[in-house]
Amino acid sequence: MAYDAYRLVTVEQRGPIAYATINNPPINLITRNLLDELVQLSRQLEADDSLLVIVLRSANPDFFIAHFDVGAILEFPTDKPASREDYANAFYHDMCERFRLMDKITIAQIEGRIGGGGSELAMSCDMRFGVRGKTVINQMEVPLGILPGGTGTQRMPRLIGRNRAMEVIVGGIDVDAALAESWGYLNRAFEPGQIGPYVEWLAQRIASFPPEAVRLAKQAINSYEKPLAEGLRDESYLFQQLLRTQSARQRMQRFLTIGGQTREGELKIQELSARLGLQ
Repeated sequence: MAYDAYRLVTVEQRGPIAYATINNPPINLITRNLLDELVQLSRQLEADDSLLVIVLRSANPDFFIAHFDVGAILEFPTDKPASREDYANAFYHDMCERFRLMDKITIAQIEGRIGGGGSELAMSCDMRFGVRGKTVINQMEVPLGILPGGTGTQRMPRLIGRNRAMEVIVGGIDVDAALAESWGYLNRAFEPGQIGPYVEWLAQRIASFPPEAVRLAKQAINSYEKPLAEGLRDESYLFQQLLRTQSARQRMQRFLTIGGQTREGELKIQELSARLGLQ
């Protein structure tokens, strides 16, 4: 599938992995044009069955994504009363949910500042990685007199807890990479120069596993927001589906053949697992 229709996002596909690099100088502001491209890209990525892993990153070393264009927000229609059924950001909510729910693993490689709608997009991804001394998160909406309206008030408490989300959102504070890692916003915070190699290694590792296992594992994990009994039923059903696939049976047999369930094999299980697809 060709990804050459974009001006502000460059997409490089390497087999089942797509690297989408945002480049909207000077601060990667979410302008209407960038939003249109991100929405279109999310739909194209979702529909591309050849992909298994999506990495979002920035061409700007100082900004992942700054935030949504405040000038554009000022142009949002306000001539009618606020309505629960007809809200202004359905377009953005749908895009964020697409990254969260698509049957691909979505990774945000956050180098530099990220705020507002950029943070909301990153929080919708399956994983987030940052850089010590570079990555800074800020939800700057409340100081402007509004609130995060692109999933932020719902996404952040689920990631870092209600009380910390209050501090970040209502306080409008900067959160550096070390604190974001300790609070659970970031999976990991790396020293400069280490994030790219790790994200690439992880993306390639995931892409080497059976696609059906990766897709259904994500679907099972997404059931965690349901009541526990319902989530367990989903897990059991998806496990049974995978148990009936040829790739699962072949890999389990190879696991036993190359040293699984031996002392030596189990001591290096990460490396052993990477060899399961090799003949």
